Amino acid sequence: MNILLNIIWVVFGGLMIAIEYAVSSLVMMITIIGIPFGLQTLKLAKVALWPFGTEIVDKGWPSGCLAGVMNVIWWFVGGFAIALTHLLWGLVFCVTIVGIPFGLQHFKLMRLALFPFGMGIR
Repeated sequence: MNILLNIIWVVFGGLMIAIEYAVSSLVMMITIIGIPFGLQTLKLAKVALWPFGTEIVDKGWPSGCLAGVMNVIWWFVGGFAIALTHLLWGLVFCVTIVGIPFGLQHFKLMRLALFPFGMGIR
C-alpha cells in the first residue's frame, strides 16, 4: 500500500517538492557556512520524494550547543515558512477523507522542517 501511495504522491506534486528542496540544498552548499543547512534540506528532499513508509525519529538534542544554535537560525531563516507551507497543505488535504493520508505526510514534513538538526530518517 505504501508503494501505491508513494507513486500517487510523486505524480501529484511530491517530485516537484523534492526537486525544489534538492535545488535549494545545492544553492545553500555553495558556501561553506551553508553546507549544514544544505544537508538538512536534503533530508527534507528525501522524505518529500518518498514519504510513505519513512519515519522521522528524534535522535535527541544533539551534543554541543552548535546544533541548537543552527536549529534556531534555521527556524528564523526559512524553517518556519516551510513548516507553515506544509501545515497549509496538510490542512487542505485533510478536508477530504481521501486526502487524509497525504495531509498526514505534510504534517510529518512540517515536523522535520521546524527543527531538522537532531532528527533522523528511518
